[in-house]
Amino acid sequence: MFRMFFQLILIGYALDFIFDTEHPAVVIGILFIMLAAAGLIALRPLKVKTNTDYFISFLSVASGSIPTLIIVIFAVVNLDPWYNPQYLIPLSGMIFANSMNAVSIASERLFVESQRQNDLKAIRATVLQAALIPITNSLFAVGIVSLPGMMTGQILSGTSPLIAVRYQIMVMCMVFGSSGISTAVYLSIQLKRNSRAN
Repeated sequence: MFRMFFQLILIGYALDFIFDTEHPAVVIGILFIMLAAAGLIALRPLKVKTNTDYFISFLSVASGSIPTLIIVIFAVVNLDPWYNPQYLIPLSGMIFANSMNAVSIASERLFVESQRQNDLKAIRATVLQAALIPITNSLFAVGIVSLPGMMTGQILSGTSPLIAVRYQIMVMCMVFGSSGISTAVYLSIQLKRNSRAN
């Protein structure tokens, strides 16, 4: 709780500065830091981690997040300029965080399943399904059990619920896509490493 409180206060001041910047290099630097942090945090459930594991985690999160972010920026939201930090950083945060969580669950489940069985196809299917449980549940629950943060924020700010719904559909699609791709990349690389080690 203390760490969460400290990080949010710190990012509040940082975003106040970042949102005023007009230089894309600053925004790209922030996105790289966010990606690096996501790659590190994703492996938190593992007791034993190597530099290679961290690199694979970073690569996996980036592989699912960056293409999704590019599609959202240029084909869906059509930001002008494309590096507008007021939109790019929050969108990136949602994408990176969900990819990070999916890879985190995948890393923990892969370790457990690898101790139980040797069938790589069964392991892959089990781990992929487990990693996507949170986002899949969100897809089923949205609009019935919960009104997600972005939609709620827009409604509270006076935006039409129909417009808020359109943005929320975009968000749900982008986080589902990025989580699935990141998990698939992570499993593909790690299972190849495990098969070579055996």
